[in-house]
Amino acid sequence: MTSILDSRTEIDKLDISHLLGSVESLPDQIENAWEQTKNLTFPSDYPQVKNIIVSGMGGSNLGSLVIKHLFKDELTIPMEVYPHYHLPGYVSSDSLVLLSSYSGTTEETLAAAEQAKEVGAKIVVITGGGPLADMARANNWPMYLIDAKYNPSGQPRMAIGYEVFGQLSMFAKMGLINISENEVINLVDKLRQLVKKLGPEIPNNPAKLLAFRAFDKHIIFSAAEHLIGAAHVFNNQVNENAKSLTTEWHLPEFNHHFMEALSYPKLAHDTSIFFLFNSGLYHERVQKRFPITKEVLESKSYETQLIQATAPTKLEQIFEIIQLGQFVSSYLAFLYKIPDPGPVPNVEWFKTQMTK
Repeated sequence: MTSILDSRTEIDKLDISHLLGSVESLPDQIENAWEQTKNLTFPSDYPQVKNIIVSGMGGSNLGSLVIKHLFKDELTIPMEVYPHYHLPGYVSSDSLVLLSSYSGTTEETLAAAEQAKEVGAKIVVITGGGPLADMARANNWPMYLIDAKYNPSGQPRMAIGYEVFGQLSMFAKMGLINISENEVINLVDKLRQLVKKLGPEIPNNPAKLLAFRAFDKHIIFSAAEHLIGAAHVFNNQVNENAKSLTTEWHLPEFNHHFMEALSYPKLAHDTSIFFLFNSGLYHERVQKRFPITKEVLESKSYETQLIQATAPTKLEQIFEIIQLGQFVSSYLAFLYKIPDPGPVPNVEWFKTQMTK
């Protein structure tokens, strides 16, 4: 049996903003971001910072969340993603403040920029332009100005390759993390292979099957350790691409109280599906928790899908899940027959109301 997901012609009738084009360009984004940031330089005192604070909202903080969980064991200073109008009270001249706004117009990030400037924090910027880029130029803040030629949809959430690898490159050049050229090359090659396996031309591929299972369901995402950021990207894109309600609960915390919430309301048993993301690179006790958690959920009559990350490294596993999630969220949008799922009309309406 064929479906809309098997036909690019039918998909294109809905995909006016070229959402699928951005999905399939993830490896190109990574390669492009790595190349664009090669000549960035930073003041010599930046590596001596005592903490990192990222100010960004929505799609513009996804990359930081991925990096925070990927490098949690390597980072020797605290890193906090702080999506608000202000920065935490401990921010000082010893802090590195990363201002992230794809549009360069995010009001919360612009407000945080003023506070960071007032306290004399060390500031770096990642943006596509707008007032934030103007501030960076006026204050001589190091900036990665994204030239997102591989994001045809134009949506910030779909620029995840630029967001993650723009920031990774910046942190690496400041000596805060380590990542090699070979790791990037290998990742890009493997993602290009994965794109071919998950595209519309391949019937009943894993992304299509997950989209069918999640159709008209409330998805509850649960990951652990290095995959928490990737699961959040998956979640974000289901929200914004498929316009669908989701929830996130991560292990092992999930097992300490959320499992007692599985009895009621009864309606939830028929309208929910759990996506559980396991990895052979988790702590061995955490690995054991996922199949047992699945057993508990199914004993309560919930539909579950255990998604096993199979790539050999944490970086590759993260992007294995992100790439899968991009396809699933887009396929869900097409199954719902959403006309032009790229734009986010509710978000844009809200922003307009806030300006009044």
